[in-house]
Amino acid sequence: MMSKTNNFVFKGLLIIAWIIFVGLCIEAGSLIVNFFFSLFKPEFVQNLYQKLDLTQMYKESALAFFGVYGFILTIAILKAYLFYIVIRLMHKLDLSKPFNTFAARQISLISYFTFSIGLLSYIARQVTKNLTHYGFITDNINQFWEDSQAFILMGAVVYIIATIFKKGIEIQNENDLTV
Repeated sequence: MMSKTNNFVFKGLLIIAWIIFVGLCIEAGSLIVNFFFSLFKPEFVQNLYQKLDLTQMYKESALAFFGVYGFILTIAILKAYLFYIVIRLMHKLDLSKPFNTFAARQISLISYFTFSIGLLSYIARQVTKNLTHYGFITDNINQFWEDSQAFILMGAVVYIIATIFKKGIEIQNENDLTV
């Protein structure tokens, strides 16, 4: 039986997850709009979200521009989807019997997406660091992958939790069969 305090904390965390999810969706959507304005109306980019102006990069190398924007958009979309998975887990999680295959699958997905975001962010950071050797200015885009190591570490921790959860399901199933 879950106490009222735990239930209150769980609902609070659900609300926070929703707020983060909405914020990440807005960020991803804004970056997509920014991308299309960069291609078709570059003069408006300075008025848009985060003033992410890569038009100089586009003029110098379309490949570098599309590569960097590809990283930015993919990471932003993956972060939003990660929190969608978290919210889905929190909505369907039965706290009286949390060890079920749905929860284990969702926690595994969370670990994979978290690790992927970290790995992709790390690769993007290395690629943009290499672009500076070719004269590209990348100071305004490093904010999108500053937290790569944190995501990699968090992905590993959540994977361990997912593994423990799967073992918990096995033990629970064995106990259900023996009773």
